[in-house]
Amino acid sequence: MEGRILLPEFTPIKYGRFSPLGDLKVSSFAPLSLFYVNAKRGGFVKSRHGLTLSSSKNAYFKMGPQCKREAAEEDASVGDLGGLETKPRRKNLAVFVSGGGSNFRAIHEATLDGSVHGDIVVLVTDKGGCGGAQYARDKGIRVILFPISKNEPDGLKSNDLIDTLRRCNVDFILLAGYLKLIPVELVKSYSRCIVNIHPSLLPAFGGQGFYGMKVHRAVIASGARYSGPTVHVVEEEYDKGKILAQRVVPVFASDSAEDLAARVLEEEHRLYVEVASALCEERIVWRDDGVPLIRSTEDRNAYN
Repeated sequence: MEGRILLPEFTPIKYGRFSPLGDLKVSSFAPLSLFYVNAKRGGFVKSRHGLTLSSSKNAYFKMGPQCKREAAEEDASVGDLGGLETKPRRKNLAVFVSGGGSNFRAIHEATLDGSVHGDIVVLVTDKGGCGGAQYARDKGIRVILFPISKNEPDGLKSNDLIDTLRRCNVDFILLAGYLKLIPVELVKSYSRCIVNIHPSLLPAFGGQGFYGMKVHRAVIASGARYSGPTVHVVEEEYDKGKILAQRVVPVFASDSAEDLAARVLEEEHRLYVEVASALCEERIVWRDDGVPLIRSTEDRNAYN
């Protein structure tokens, strides 16, 4: 049975299973996680089974997607929160690439300049010699080969990859030009915590075989007047997950596939950084029908 915490002027929040917290009645909830509670007065105790408020009737909740992987943190911590907002902890990110990794570089630079409240702790690739992998090595980011193949005999198997990501305490996985199908085991282990960027306005021009310049040639050949990147949640089929964010660019009559690709790529870099920022700041909200929305930084009741 699904329940909700109803707070005045706040969006309903779902969670796992809690006992009553003060005056708040909390029952059985579906799979989103409440990451922290701010109390106007008094302290709090946080554990992986829930939170207990002390000497406060006013609680402010913030939530984000529940990765099934348990974060490597203490079972309980005690704090005193005097303000109304506490910044969430920095998130650990894994990025998957197969090529030059320009989106990977854009996100990495954003983690360094503070635009993204997280750190890229591992780079996963099926091509150890690609530009993205070389950039990662130059920046001191761990590189993992996946999957095992004739060209990459040192690659990991699916279960070994999942174990490695867990040991790295990875919160979110960002696919940035990774051309291999993500194994079902990984999708299930990181449910709702894997996103991909695609260079068209999905659901158009997506699916197996649509990648890189093939997408842009198909867009131009169709006569479409608009294109642009899409960030979507990864599921078991290519490009079938729920759409998280999109950006529209025009397609001009004189465009070549290369012209359109350059215009879309410029927007990809901006869009993916914005999505990574929302993930790390726990601003992803899931509608009842399973569609993810990004909460605005200016107005918590508005969505981008």
